[in-house]
Amino acid sequence: MCASIAQYNEKPMRLPVPSAILALLAVGCGSAGSGGNDGAAGSAAGSGGGSSGNGGGGGGHAGGGTTGAGGTGVGASAGAGGGRSYTTTFPLTENPISENSNWINGQTTGLDWHDMSTTPGLAIGHQSSTSYTDGTALLTGSWGPTQTVQAVVHAVNPKDSCYQEVELRLRSTLTAHVCTGYEISFKATKTSGAYLIIVRWNGPLGDFTYLVNTPGAQYGVTSGDVVKATIVGNVITAYLNGAVVGTATDATYATGSPGMGMNLETGDASCVGTNGDYGYTSFTATSN
Repeated sequence: MCASIAQYNEKPMRLPVPSAILALLAVGCGSAGSGGNDGAAGSAAGSGGGSSGNGGGGGGHAGGGTTGAGGTGVGASAGAGGGRSYTTTFPLTENPISENSNWINGQTTGLDWHDMSTTPGLAIGHQSSTSYTDGTALLTGSWGPTQTVQAVVHAVNPKDSCYQEVELRLRSTLTAHVCTGYEISFKATKTSGAYLIIVRWNGPLGDFTYLVNTPGAQYGVTSGDVVKATIVGNVITAYLNGAVVGTATDATYATGSPGMGMNLETGDASCVGTNGDYGYTSFTATSN
């Protein structure tokens, strides 16, 4: 990963980056490894605009009308004035997720991050080894600036040392070696090690700014929980089971696409291969 020295002076919510990764600071941003059975990447924590890494970014839902993937479980619509919606229960087996070209992915498109995949009823990330290379998927096409993203969580066998996070993306973009936009992350545990973070991705791998960092068991998620994030004007709001749990204000990005992501840290060897223990069972995005 590539990050400034200042980033390592902050207390991360996740594990510190291994020293081998710090060596990359002298040579620039490296690229992430490929998918496999490893997890998604997410955020770290930080309050009031510190900087540190995470992955992710952009796209939108292409075309108008309604489309389906696999005959069931996926629907999209476009309306006048920039209104658009997309919903899926992940009916297909795909790696990376595509659903009739409605998604782009962190490794396939962004190169330095990781992809997401689906089996019927579940979407997971594929981060492995390198920190901040989140499993990331963004909707394609044009989306209005006022966006809402909501998903239902799947989470079993939680382990704090794995930093398993489920993520929502707003106004995000993703191109080769560049990820921008906003990420809202919830840690998939109900212990005191849980947290909510909101970060702004600034482009290169490992370059992000913390907007919110709030620790506490009340911000953790487990199976069946509903996570939601909205952006209206320059205000980002995070919800858990219908209740507001955090807000941030940032005017950096006025456009971009909604999406999703996952984080996994594998400094603890027992975390390797736990990607399938957490993810989303359904996902909906709307904009106007």
